[in-house]
Amino acid sequence: MSDTHIVILAAGKGTRMKSTLPKVLHKAGELPLLEHVFRTAGALDPVSTTVIVGHQADVVQQSTPKRLGLSFAVQEPQLGTGHALLQAEPFLSGRQGTVVLLSGDVPLLRPDTLKALVRTHSERKAAATVLTAAVADPDGYGRIIRDDSGAICAIVEHRDATLNQRRVAEINSGIYAFDLNGLFEALKTIGSTNAQGEYYLPDLVTIYRGRGLVVETVVAPDSREILGVNSRRELAEVGAILKRTRNEALMESGVTIVDPASAFIGPDVTIGADTILHPGVYLEGRTSIGSGCVINSGVRIIDSQIEDGVVINNFCVICDSHVSRGARLGPFAHIRPQSNVGEDAHVGNFVELKKTTLGRGSKANHLSYLGDATIGEKVNIGAGTITCNYDGVHKHPTVIEDGAFIGSDSQLIAPVRIGEGAYVAAGSSITEDVAAGSLAIARGKQTNKPGWVARNKKTR
Repeated sequence: MSDTHIVILAAGKGTRMKSTLPKVLHKAGELPLLEHVFRTAGALDPVSTTVIVGHQADVVQQSTPKRLGLSFAVQEPQLGTGHALLQAEPFLSGRQGTVVLLSGDVPLLRPDTLKALVRTHSERKAAATVLTAAVADPDGYGRIIRDDSGAICAIVEHRDATLNQRRVAEINSGIYAFDLNGLFEALKTIGSTNAQGEYYLPDLVTIYRGRGLVVETVVAPDSREILGVNSRRELAEVGAILKRTRNEALMESGVTIVDPASAFIGPDVTIGADTILHPGVYLEGRTSIGSGCVINSGVRIIDSQIEDGVVINNFCVICDSHVSRGARLGPFAHIRPQSNVGEDAHVGNFVELKKTTLGRGSKANHLSYLGDATIGEKVNIGAGTITCNYDGVHKHPTVIEDGAFIGSDSQLIAPVRIGEGAYVAAGSSITEDVAAGSLAIARGKQTNKPGWVARNKKTR
């Protein structure tokens, strides 16, 4: 099979977006539009990828993760799609194979459709193959004009089309496969005598047909695949399609999504069978959820690993952390980065963990802050406990060994270690290590003054 080269058009300003951010960097379904296109193109195993940039070229380049074989070409000024593709010539000169041209603002194209385009192009030995679609409202799109035999003979832009041509429902997607041999020579013959005064790439169809070369078409099985994004409204529409498609695929795999319309699940999230997602769940980044979990309403999980059988109650936030099997969290728990919740551990309402390990079977059920702490197995953390880990300059660790009991409203002034099986009395401020098996009491002496209230009422 011949080499495949990808060229992605990403030079446009996106005026209708009304944004300082380049259009192709706006996100749909958690990923920038351009990243969706990269991922689809990756299904072809291309040997090179060239991105044509223009408006805010530096921003697009700096925001694009490095990939093997990736290059950028600057189109300045921007004189149409034919002129844009011509900018890739220095990167493809002397090479052989197929060039696949994609648009950086078309995120719904499926890998199978792209493979079908390249396969047809190769089997028919075509000079060019155009991806088309039949739509109910073709207004604004280039029309596919066919001859009496049904073969494509031209693509006419909407502004240049006659009334009869505008009645054609088959449109140009702007996605093509080209034979590299002779491509750039042909591009240089395209004229600009059209309503926009630009060099239209679709004119290549007429040029190739005039030379007796084979031009083919492939019709997209779902016209939504070629939807481009030119406004915030269209961005939202595309995002809704991505979300619905993602959720349907997860439900097919055995995940229960109680209200698919309100569940947002990123493209890199994995979820095991028999997990239940309640309404309003947000799962983002490279999160993995095991089997048999229950994720209740309002939960947000980012870049975290949740093992089998975990129950996460309402309105928890978990970021860059690990929750082991059988654990229970929330409601209203906040698990901050680099935390580990052990097997069968409980993190209750209004408890915050930051860079903390909570051991197997340990419990912090109420209103606590545990930061920079290593907590052993079967430890009980009473309500209102605080690890005072920051002295204004440095962070310090707290270690609580297996089986310890921390009474309510205690402050553990780090660095400090609570030994195995030790007890800390409620209301204590611990500044020194507590030996294993010891009871630590650190309270100010209580003083009662009889009759004080009556004597002072008249002064209030």
